[in-house]
Amino acid sequence: MTKVTRKSSYPQSGGRRSCTTPYVEGFIDELRASGYAASSVFDTERGVKHFGTWADARGLAVAEFDDGVVAQFASHLGSSDCCGRNMGLFKRTRIAARQFVAYLRRTGVVAAAPAMQSETPPLVAAFSAWMRRHRGLAPSTIVGYERAIGIFLAVEGREPVRYTAAGVRAFVVTCTRERSRAYAKWIVRAVRLWLRFLAAQGLGPVGLDAAVPTVPEWRLSALPRYLEPAVVERVIAACDCATPHGCRDRAILLLLARLGLRAGDVAGLQLADVNWAQGTIRVCGKGRRTVLLPLPQEVGDALLAYLQGKRPRVALNSVFLCTRAPYRPFATSASIADVVRLALARAGVDDAPSRGAHLLRHSAATAMLRAGSSLETIGALLRHVSPDTTAHYAKVDVATLATVAQPWPESARC
Repeated sequence: MTKVTRKSSYPQSGGRRSCTTPYVEGFIDELRASGYAASSVFDTERGVKHFGTWADARGLAVAEFDDGVVAQFASHLGSSDCCGRNMGLFKRTRIAARQFVAYLRRTGVVAAAPAMQSETPPLVAAFSAWMRRHRGLAPSTIVGYERAIGIFLAVEGREPVRYTAAGVRAFVVTCTRERSRAYAKWIVRAVRLWLRFLAAQGLGPVGLDAAVPTVPEWRLSALPRYLEPAVVERVIAACDCATPHGCRDRAILLLLARLGLRAGDVAGLQLADVNWAQGTIRVCGKGRRTVLLPLPQEVGDALLAYLQGKRPRVALNSVFLCTRAPYRPFATSASIADVVRLALARAGVDDAPSRGAHLLRHSAATAMLRAGSSLETIGALLRHVSPDTTAHYAKVDVATLATVAQPWPESARC
């Protein structure tokens, strides 16, 4: 069989050397190491050569490459006949130029992109640093509080000495009226923390946080959302372990279903966190609290199958990576929730009470309780700070509750 080679459609690129030539080989090696397919590498290399020819024609040196030059190149592609009518080729060429400039920045050939000037007021930035240092909040939580404080500042102003109890109370009531309870709790928590920060720094009245209204909430009023054990097993079994995607997802689902990990715990798991000799796994959860959990045999086998056979061979410390190039860790914990949502769809579970990663955490706690585990044991595994949080699951043990329920007095009058 005769091997067919693909030819470049750019006659101006050809075999000529351009300003990009000395750097193309290292760039292509990086693409291959990141797991790009041969066809994608070929198209990207061709796009970079085209970019270099275009830059030579305009007298541009590599040191001058920046986002503006990439934008000019993209404009050239859209207004010339270089790519003909093949808009897909135009898109790949534009992306190749952007990736190449990013590679040059990483290797120090061109200057780094200018940092975006933050619009965050200095006092809000200090508030974020205070929460990170003293409260141990996650970056995503801090960003959410910054948005809430921005709403507060737009109404009450940026002069803390002018804040009054009546103004704070009126803001919370007006802002949360006709909004969900979750939104109201978010605003209340953010404003209360903001006022405590100002008082601690001597910038605002002391005790003003007591003026923030409390969102009505009845403790333990809701039931945990969970799946029956048979349904959980069906969801796990629906993963195709013959594929990298299915093997990875099965390991993730087992961590959620057997150990009750949170989505952020799984997304942030590092290779060094798994101690194979001792059979433990280190988890850094809320408040930056680090604990060691036992690694069940089934979970360990699933992790080992993924790490040895299906995980991309890249020098990254995160346990779980995307299955398509460029291989990289999950950007946020929302990706873990997507794994659960897709697993439920594969298993044909259409009536799940929720579709996030916490569904399996609730299911794990419920299954342990029904199997006879104490609330103290469940709380230790789920890493609950307060016993009241674990007591939330006691309501799902209907059989035990039925033994202590008193009969309704039929003759009693209202």
